[in-house]
Amino acid sequence: MDARGIITRLRDRLPLTRDELDWFARGLADGAVSDAQAGAFAMAALLNGLGDEGRVALTLAMRDSGHVLGWDMDRPVLDKHSTGGVGDCVSLILAPALVACGACVPMISGRGLGHTGGTLDKMEAIPGLRTDLDEVRLRAVVAQAGCAIVSASAAIAPADRRLYAIRDVTGTVESLDLITASILSKKLAAGLDGLVLDVKTGSGAFMKTPEQARALARALVETANAAGCPTMALMTDMNQPLAPDLGNALEVAATMRVLTGQAGGRLLDVTAALGAAVLAGAGLSADAETGAQAIRASIADGRAAECFGQMVAAQGGPTRFVQDWARFLPEANVIREVKAPQSGYIAAIDGHALGLCVVALGGGRQVESDRIDPAVGLSDMVELGAWVDAGQPLARIHAARPEAAQKAMAQVLGAITIAQDAPDLPPLIHDRVGP
Repeated sequence: MDARGIITRLRDRLPLTRDELDWFARGLADGAVSDAQAGAFAMAALLNGLGDEGRVALTLAMRDSGHVLGWDMDRPVLDKHSTGGVGDCVSLILAPALVACGACVPMISGRGLGHTGGTLDKMEAIPGLRTDLDEVRLRAVVAQAGCAIVSASAAIAPADRRLYAIRDVTGTVESLDLITASILSKKLAAGLDGLVLDVKTGSGAFMKTPEQARALARALVETANAAGCPTMALMTDMNQPLAPDLGNALEVAATMRVLTGQAGGRLLDVTAALGAAVLAGAGLSADAETGAQAIRASIADGRAAECFGQMVAAQGGPTRFVQDWARFLPEANVIREVKAPQSGYIAAIDGHALGLCVVALGGGRQVESDRIDPAVGLSDMVELGAWVDAGQPLARIHAARPEAAQKAMAQVLGAITIAQDAPDLPPLIHDRVGP
């Protein structure tokens, strides 16, 4: 068996066997497959597809290219994954809420990608908190707090780590099969009993149309279930930021306002819907309605906030973060209001443009080596469908320098459309995919 033969079969649209994909994944992990061969494989997969069986086989092969965690717990091991959006800090709320509802959550997360924020970058806005935990420390945090939000170690799905980097520079990121295998190989390596997927659609999502989002949701759900992990997906709206705040420390603040009962809205609604789905799938609630009530109750009575505080402390953050979170989070040097140039309804919000604005402020990476400024971003974003008077604030810019704030002001104004007619508001939950 060799890489050239496998690539040739995929090029010629011949189905690959599980043994062939196992061999190729091991070759990605140990270097037996060259960068050129990995790129050729990725391009052939993009152009020809792997088929349903091949997608499952590649996912399992990439999962098994490294260490797969096992848990001996008296409660189900659950997790959630989002395909990426703006103002999306659901993971920070949902993980401790699931713990309060009887699960444990070893959440292996990622960093910002393109215009979207990364869960790890948000967590690291908390002073002292570390996400690069080895397995021993991860297990200790989960034992203590019930949940942990960490990066994938080098031992987790190393084949994906290698192929992901190759895809980024070979124009093959968009392959549905490779996206699916990449996401699920890391999640399945966490040893899960259940998974819920938040597949975004809209202006701030990677999948702009419902049709694109539905295709990805089906591929993910069918592959995960075929791989033995009970999984379902919600297609949620990203035609505006989910939280009114964009940027790492600002989204942690939005998280804390929800966890401490000071805010709710769409962020809480999506959190409850996703939590309801995975709780019902794991048998921790009778149905979705009961599960949603359990998630909301865990937040209302403070149990979720307590779990979050325990996780923060166990990962090196302040021990009294929940009690005094505003004092610990960094603040930007410059804060400027963006004011409406005219009166009217907020008819459209370009979430992609807003995400890129946060990146330009320093809240994300334009190249991998960039350092993130956790304090910058946008806050108090106006909502889709709201009426604004001329001169009313549309958002607040948090910047390190006045010139950066000035540039961001033009970007925010360009991302918001004001019209005289009220828009039709999209549903928050577009669809449910899975059992």
